[in-house]
Amino acid sequence: MSFESKIKDLQLEIPPPPAPGGNYVPTMRVGNLVYTAGAICIRDGEMTHVGQVGGERTIEDGYEGAKVCALNLLAAIRAEIGSLDKVDHFVSVSGYVNGVSGFPDSPAVVNGTSDLLLEIFGDAGKHVRAAVSVAGLPKNSTVEVQCVVAIKE
Repeated sequence: MSFESKIKDLQLEIPPPPAPGGNYVPTMRVGNLVYTAGAICIRDGEMTHVGQVGGERTIEDGYEGAKVCALNLLAAIRAEIGSLDKVDHFVSVSGYVNGVSGFPDSPAVVNGTSDLLLEIFGDAGKHVRAAVSVAGLPKNSTVEVQCVVAIKE
């Protein structure tokens, strides 16, 4: 089954890629690798998850926000390469959680991205990862995620 078909079977919708929020590009292709800029919890121009985990947001809220980030990453990757069926495998994911001071559970939040990638891409979705808590994110997003993906040439 193709990755694009799997997305449809899971009844997921890849949104249009969000516009960059500054002077940068959403993706950068170097050889067979595509690097993405950070994707925040935004859909159709509206923030879906804002605030700090451990404060006004729960780990579960953050987990769902990380899924929104993953779909935005996929939108950027698709825009760069034309079809997600060209993905060979995910190399790395870096997740940033807008957490209260000392928040210790950022991996549980970033699992929202990792779990969704594994659900869609199977073994090709496995990746190395960093999951860190930070004091704030753009637009007060609950989560921000970036990745590196290898594509088929």
